[in-house]
Amino acid sequence: MRKIFIKELTKISNKRKNIYLIINDLGYNVIEPFKKKFPKRFFNSGVSEQNMMGMAAGLSSEKNHVFVYSIANFPTFRCAEQIRNDIDYHNLPVTIVAVGSGLGYGHLGYTHHALQDYALMRIFPNVLILSPGNNNELIQSLDFIIKNPQPSYLRLDKDENKETKIIKQRIFPGKMIKLINGNSKKIILTTGSVQKIAIKLLNKKYKGYSLFSMPIWGNKTKMNVKNLIKKYQEIITIEDHFYDGGFGSWLQETTNNTSIKTKIKSHYIKSGVIYKVGSKEYLSKLYGPK
Repeated sequence: MRKIFIKELTKISNKRKNIYLIINDLGYNVIEPFKKKFPKRFFNSGVSEQNMMGMAAGLSSEKNHVFVYSIANFPTFRCAEQIRNDIDYHNLPVTIVAVGSGLGYGHLGYTHHALQDYALMRIFPNVLILSPGNNNELIQSLDFIIKNPQPSYLRLDKDENKETKIIKQRIFPGKMIKLINGNSKKIILTTGSVQKIAIKLLNKKYKGYSLFSMPIWGNKTKMNVKNLIKKYQEIITIEDHFYDGGFGSWLQETTNNTSIKTKIKSHYIKSGVIYKVGSKEYLSKLYGPK
């Protein structure tokens, strides 16, 4: 997804002169198209992620939309204070682009896992989460956040999605996109790069269920999602994140103190420190989601 993101951002930046990209000394062999075309709107902050967020806040305060790009664990936990105080509380148009969702960088060990990032980013009152599961969702999610600039967290799979057919559709926060038609009352709902896993579970455990994706969500969308949830008898959520603070628990929270009787069950990555090192596929077999 990384190359698709840069390709689309470069294309959009031809018309929108207020878009900037900041990296922290990584992203090479990916970010070059933007850097080459817009050298005056590209900055490398070096290995100083907190400073990168401060730079982004400053630029965005002058009516610019700033994208900061890094491996998922670095621009989140290391920069939590700067995100909260400098970006979120001022409601500035900074999009934090996090590459390597879930166990995407599993071969580099637990320091590079992104298993608690939803939990952190969704507690900020103004941050919108964008977690596309395929190229279509990425392109449409990017289109939404460009047209509706605000503090946002764009979570990308490290692997390049081979899907090339573009289906134009309107995506907005809380929008459920139907991927596979089935039972109208029992559904699987995913977010992020777990759609292949969802299809396997659909064929193995949940035959006949409909499959949906929700690429854009966050605290602000809870009220809208309540009206969607109550239409279903059962919802199975799937995500590449711990349950606590994740997508499934977020969906469950929307039913608190309501009369909604929808049964919600979640598939997620088993909580705990993952000491094993290996590919995303290898670690997923051991820890989920499965």
